[in-house]
Amino acid sequence: MTTKNKNGSVKQELKNTDFRVAIFGSARIKPEDKVYKGVYRLAKEIGKHGFDVITGGGPGLMEAANAGHEEGDKKNRSDDIGLTIQLPWEADANKHLEIKKHFNKFSGRLDTFMALSNVMIIVPGGIGTCLELFYSWQLIQVRHINPIPIILVGKMWSQLISWVKKYPLKDGLISPGDLKNIHIVKSNKEAMEIIMKTHKNFQKNKKTHSNNHYLK
Repeated sequence: MTTKNKNGSVKQELKNTDFRVAIFGSARIKPEDKVYKGVYRLAKEIGKHGFDVITGGGPGLMEAANAGHEEGDKKNRSDDIGLTIQLPWEADANKHLEIKKHFNKFSGRLDTFMALSNVMIIVPGGIGTCLELFYSWQLIQVRHINPIPIILVGKMWSQLISWVKKYPLKDGLISPGDLKNIHIVKSNKEAMEIIMKTHKNFQKNKKTHSNNHYLK
């Protein structure tokens, strides 16, 4: 079970052994879009189970995740976390955050995401979302962080993984084992099944399923 962070700080979160789900996605997708609504429903389900949610804290699918989590966490057992970034646009944090930290550079922000997260969910997005996907993937590959599931939601990602298999994998530039932690799902139900299984393993051995050590 997640422990509510009464101090409201990322620094305190890094000391806790809480179960956290990071959701990465586009800032450009609007509330009326079906993708926005799908992310909202997924985060709501995560909130119902008392798991923390971490996003980039901005608009679009980040806001969908934080808003959905807030709606699902009726008992206020877990935290809505946002790691915001200095940009020429989307400067304001969304209103659903309980804990937030602002970064001037992507490098420090990404490393904080890695240290806090037990599951990565990648929903539709652009260059920033691709950066978050490949950064997570690389750190798992080189064992800088413990192996955690990277859940890809949306058809755009299945096409990307097909490209990875057709070129880098086929040409021997990566190994078959590098795909072990990549999960392409077609529904929120499939995503939740992976999350629940990961949480069960996390409860058995938090040390091997936590990356709090990464920033030390």
